[in-house]
Amino acid sequence: MREIRFGLVIPQGWSYDFVFNKEVEKQEENHNPIKQYEYSKTIAKTADKSQFESIYTYDHFLPYYAPNSEKSFFECFTLLSSIAAVINKIKIGQVVTCNSYRNPALLAKMLSTLDVISNGRTELGIGAGWHKEEYLQYGYEFPSDITRIRQLDEALYIIKSMWTEDKPTFIGKYYSIKNAICNPKPVQKPHPVIMVGGIGEKYLLKVVARHADRYNHPCGSAEDLKRKISVLRDHCSAIGRDHREIEYSVLIECLIKETQEQISEEIKDRRKIQGLQLNEAKYTSAIGTPDKIISALRKYINIGITHFIINFTTLDEKTVRLFDSKVIRKI
Repeated sequence: MREIRFGLVIPQGWSYDFVFNKEVEKQEENHNPIKQYEYSKTIAKTADKSQFESIYTYDHFLPYYAPNSEKSFFECFTLLSSIAAVINKIKIGQVVTCNSYRNPALLAKMLSTLDVISNGRTELGIGAGWHKEEYLQYGYEFPSDITRIRQLDEALYIIKSMWTEDKPTFIGKYYSIKNAICNPKPVQKPHPVIMVGGIGEKYLLKVVARHADRYNHPCGSAEDLKRKISVLRDHCSAIGRDHREIEYSVLIECLIKETQEQISEEIKDRRKIQGLQLNEAKYTSAIGTPDKIISALRKYINIGITHFIINFTTLDEKTVRLFDSKVIRKI
């Protein structure tokens, strides 16, 4: 049985993770990008001293809750590169790289360099892309779902060949390379972990079966993941791959506090800041005291999930330490 492992998403701007002062969301420090970056770096350094195995950033350009706002959102790979230089043991990855945003040969080169910078601690999380508003704002064509998935399939052939072959050539419908050189190669052999994320069963999971070391589901229930795993195993069988080679992962939104009173107070604070009418069921996938969080995660472990990416709805150094001491070390 695989070891249960945890990663966390560091503050980046995707959600309300740059609100340092709960009482006054408009306070200047909450919108100072230099302070925001220092905050991200502090959380990464705290995680590096814990039992978290990895940190992640989202490969998006706009905050999901306010795509037309002026709020900060740091670019995925630039942020990871800077973080890699100030941490010592924790791995770094993406949830998940949008294949459409970069030529796959360039992406292979970027990840290879990042693996050297991090001394062999880089993962590639990648998916077909979905955020149409980003595509339109940044001038990318937004093809159909099936086209984006087929592009992802070709891209992964190229990325793996760039990492493992001297001068690979690939001629595809969407991408081509000719005697492409990628030096230095990644430190990790044969290559960094490839985590493919998405939910489509008919096409996306076939790409997972062909290429992935890990399959990641974005915020799915245990029941939903159980079905995805079953379908994925069928796809693996169809191509003659041992499904046990693939690890199963899930992105979990989490709100953790030591007492239920603190949980209730936190929800009140977040509603004030966000201006949303939230309830516990919709607010997060795992909410409560450490014991409740462990109980929620057990449902996933029981169906074969061994890797959790935790997106804390409220995140500070104390939260990292609490989850580390009361969940990771006890699960």
